[in-house]
Amino acid sequence: MSIDIDPLSDGAGLAVTDHIENTQFEVYTDRAVEPVATPENAHYFPVDASVTVETASVEIPRVAVVETRDGDGALLTRGDAYDMPPGTYHVGIDPAPTKLYLAFDAGFSVSTTERTTRVDLDAPSEVALGFRSLHQVPAGTIETPTDPESLMGTVSLLGSALQTTSPERSFPTLRGHPPLIEPGDELRVPDPIEPPDSGVRIVVPPTYESLYPVVPLAYYFAADVVPGAEPRIEGDGWSHPLAPDFERRTAEVLRQSFHFDCLARTEGFYPVDLHERRTTDVDLDWGRLYDLPLAERLGEYLAVPFERVEPELPQWTLTTDVRPDPGNVEMLPFVAGELSVVRSPETATPATASEGGGVGFFRGPDGDPAPVPASTGPDEFVRGAAETDPVRGADAPPDCGAVPADADFVRPEPVDTVEHAWVGDGVPLDANKATLDAYHRRLEAGAVEQSRISVLVVCNDEQMREEGAVADLYGLRDMVQFDIEVRHDLTREEMREALRSDVDFLHYVGHVDDRGMQCTDDYLDLTDEELDVGVSAFLLNACQSYQQGEALVHRGSRGGIVTLSDVANSPATQLGRIIARLMNSGFNLRTALHVAKRELITGHQYIVVGDGGTTICQSRSGVAFVINLEKSRTNQWNLTVEGFPNGPYGVGSMTYLNLDRDDENHIIPSKITVKNVDTDEVNTFLNMENNPIFYGGELTWNDRLSTLTDLP
Repeated sequence: MSIDIDPLSDGAGLAVTDHIENTQFEVYTDRAVEPVATPENAHYFPVDASVTVETASVEIPRVAVVETRDGDGALLTRGDAYDMPPGTYHVGIDPAPTKLYLAFDAGFSVSTTERTTRVDLDAPSEVALGFRSLHQVPAGTIETPTDPESLMGTVSLLGSALQTTSPERSFPTLRGHPPLIEPGDELRVPDPIEPPDSGVRIVVPPTYESLYPVVPLAYYFAADVVPGAEPRIEGDGWSHPLAPDFERRTAEVLRQSFHFDCLARTEGFYPVDLHERRTTDVDLDWGRLYDLPLAERLGEYLAVPFERVEPELPQWTLTTDVRPDPGNVEMLPFVAGELSVVRSPETATPATASEGGGVGFFRGPDGDPAPVPASTGPDEFVRGAAETDPVRGADAPPDCGAVPADADFVRPEPVDTVEHAWVGDGVPLDANKATLDAYHRRLEAGAVEQSRISVLVVCNDEQMREEGAVADLYGLRDMVQFDIEVRHDLTREEMREALRSDVDFLHYVGHVDDRGMQCTDDYLDLTDEELDVGVSAFLLNACQSYQQGEALVHRGSRGGIVTLSDVANSPATQLGRIIARLMNSGFNLRTALHVAKRELITGHQYIVVGDGGTTICQSRSGVAFVINLEKSRTNQWNLTVEGFPNGPYGVGSMTYLNLDRDDENHIIPSKITVKNVDTDEVNTFLNMENNPIFYGGELTWNDRLSTLTDLP
């Protein structure tokens, strides 16, 4: 079973561990309970595990929205404070680290505090608690020839993962993971893979550069992809051109139709107060659209000019460049599942050695690279080979040659999304180097022996001990249990054992050069074929650690953050501490680095390798929040809260801010602006969860703001 439910050993309630998502949380009751297994069909929505306990209350340690349905599943109410008379109810509490449902026969009340959500029954009753992992796995693997026309038929099967063709498929839990693709001599489709007949067709020339960008559309619309000279998307009685500017128009179709689905779904099972529905300038009959078949609905969506809806669209999260190569076909299901905008560049702009290997770079407003100096002062040093190199001698100059001098650096075109990934040959500057092996590890669902999050901080240089103190920044959570170990001055064999261990996150501080990671007695080359790696995710905070980090991914890790150039010690220490706090707060690798780059220009010397969506724990809110704070007037503040998709809380999730001046739901991704909030309410809001905060252009954290009245 993927979910374990056990009575708390030191309190009243249940400990819930999801071994697939590596999440854990506690559900509190008013008395000690002994859970009894319950049939899963006791709940209106599907669950992976269900138990019954006798209790008069159920409480979780986070602020959530409680949704109540009657015995037949009809939605009655939704909110964070209300009373219900005696009756038969199905109750959902969201967000939680798993889907959480209650079923009982009793009157009850819902209440929230700054940190908890509580359901109080009128009297002690039997309550069935159901839990469903937010993890999704493919239904099977399609074998296919990899020529473009054969791939069109294969891509047409990706929509088989959709659990509905209604607008509710804009919820990530109702989309499902597309089936995997594997090269083969002929088409072989497992029995469970059967796409719905959506009536949508996508016509593109039979080339990789034309096929790859429409893969997310084929998945989301369950569309048939067929060859044709003029790229277009069509249904019975309508046609929408995808040319000129094919890739841009394809991205527009995805963004516009997804946004409209999020608005239309409020007419279905979830008639919530949605901010984007109230503020849209598009006048459509959403109730009628909700009831239409997918193809007809899409035709009416696309009849609205994109320019009309563009101002209200959120910044999309991810763009993935997939080189038009048959060797990249196995990545297509993962790209589709992330609903990434896809480009397929025929050529890649080579980067010069100075851009990729010497001093690093960042992009200016015009998109052109500019150098980032590796050293910031006369007393600064870079994290290359140490001056006391046991092999080269004390007089040898630092050599940060861990990225080969002839490395094939490429400079992808700039993107207008938050995140950027690269699939194909070359080392991309300022983009996530995505790899197939890392994405496959995302799907591995073996049971773990421990439910705690393990973090190993390794500091192999005395001059860098300041960053080694990041251990204090991990484990600042009151919901997640961390095992944190700090080790110094490891030998080559000790480092090999550390990498072999089942650690969730490795934070390495030290030196790297062309021979590998420097240890006290020798160098450990991570490209060694015999190296066994159990570490799930990592930060290699050393000069030019790309090659060694890429090797970690190939040997068993999911993903990590590495450097492309020399990094000066002080800014590297700053970045290491920022990444530590963000990973502790539930951010994934790509979004964590995105936030770090806002604070440190030297963050552009780092990229993500492997699966950039990797997290080590969930945030309290599910989604990842960045708060932008500014003073509006005396004792009042403006907040802009950016919500990023994260793990199972993907694109299309909803979020709800616990602010009196904002009582609506918002779509993720989102940028929520709330103006003129009183100081006391802002203080209460900030104390609910430790989030990154930008104030006066600088990054800070909730626990560093003792009180807003101290701020200028």
